[in-house]
Amino acid sequence: MHGKRDKIDLRELQIPIPAVVHEDDQLLVVAKPAGLSSVPGRSGPESVLSVMMGSGRPGTEELRLVHRLDRGTSGVLVLTKSLDAQRMLSEQFSAGRVDKVYLALIGSRPFEMSGVIDVPIAVPKDLLGKAKIDPKDGKPAVTEWEVAEMFRGYTLLRCRPRTGRTHQIRVHLNHAFMPLAVDPVYGGGERIMLSAFKNGYRPSKRRPEQPLLSRLSLHAESIAFDHPADGARVTYRVEPPKDLAVTLRQLRKWAG
Repeated sequence: MHGKRDKIDLRELQIPIPAVVHEDDQLLVVAKPAGLSSVPGRSGPESVLSVMMGSGRPGTEELRLVHRLDRGTSGVLVLTKSLDAQRMLSEQFSAGRVDKVYLALIGSRPFEMSGVIDVPIAVPKDLLGKAKIDPKDGKPAVTEWEVAEMFRGYTLLRCRPRTGRTHQIRVHLNHAFMPLAVDPVYGGGERIMLSAFKNGYRPSKRRPEQPLLSRLSLHAESIAFDHPADGARVTYRVEPPKDLAVTLRQLRKWAG
């Protein structure tokens, strides 16, 4: 995974290229697009890791990942350029010193304005099945959440996972009867359509309506940690990509 590879023609393969948010001698921080896995896996050989290692960008031949985002999730992703940097950041993740903030659009309105979900989660060893709530055999998992914006039939939450279990936010929100608006695996729908909330919507006679959002309505907004070079606290942010930004803009216009 970490060996050198030939430069790949990203445009020919129609692979979305992660935008670089920050780069230095130790780190490469990128904006992961939805639809691209963090690492090579069942969905295909190409991933953020393989794309960046094969892009020909200087100093990216030996990149290492310290955390992951689900394939359908967009947002900030951190890679390291050395084993030492990877170890230092991994220690911070294990000790709970990394602060992550996610934007989660849910298809309901919560009963409260904020809360904490503290329920153990169990993940299948082969990672092929669904993660699930398991108070007996699951590992501790804590997610803090608060309302960022409210719409008619939808709510934008700002979530802070204090642990790093697989699919944690998705599982926890579903458990709290607040599944993501788009997440068919964990209680949500398959897409968000403008016709679902725009009063007086009239479909086009020329072409069928296209969804505003047809991937997980989850975005990694920011991450903060101590930089491995000097220990200074740093924060990196990624604004919502076009599909989520357009969805929020339409909700503010028609369902505010």
